[in-house]
Amino acid sequence: MDTQTWDALVASMKNAYTADLAQGRAPRPVIMPLVRGELVGLVWLRPAETGEDAMTAIVELSNVAAAAGADEVVLAWDTENVAAECGLPVVGPAPCLNLVHATKDGHVLHQLPCTHQPVKSTPEGSTSEGSTSEVPDAVEPLWLSAPAPQPGGELAPPIQAALTYSFTPLDLDHPSPFGVTVLLMEDDGYAVHLTDTFAL
Repeated sequence: MDTQTWDALVASMKNAYTADLAQGRAPRPVIMPLVRGELVGLVWLRPAETGEDAMTAIVELSNVAAAAGADEVVLAWDTENVAAECGLPVVGPAPCLNLVHATKDGHVLHQLPCTHQPVKSTPEGSTSEGSTSEVPDAVEPLWLSAPAPQPGGELAPPIQAALTYSFTPLDLDHPSPFGVTVLLMEDDGYAVHLTDTFAL
């Protein structure tokens, strides 16, 4: 992956993270598979129950990457959200947007720590339409200085498993394994946005 693509993915994830927090939502994990440097698309986690179901759902993010024959993946998640949803201890800075860039040969963890502060309301607390703009629990990230990228950095078990399975070919007896995988993922509640190159 070239630097321009990486920078674009990081900027996109920071924007999505900020938008989720502004809506009072916890940012959901998202995987971005790439084939020969081309982004396949983005797959956001389905709604999941806390515990085993959340861990399974995170691991299943790998399905589209595996079906596409991805040679690189980027997975983004919030430290506190994944720990809380999976019932795991918080490892590393929190709150923190994490991005891991992985190939079948290994991974590099990039951490973007932040603090959450209340969203500044617009003048007189209203939007241009005149309705109130305040969302309960709405916060915005104040990005802190990021530590150096960590080759082989420690990952939560479901994140590590998702990376491993991203490079494990799916054994699907179907004429279009990629297409059927995308449709099955969408049916399960994952939000799948494919780029034009890989659109079904």
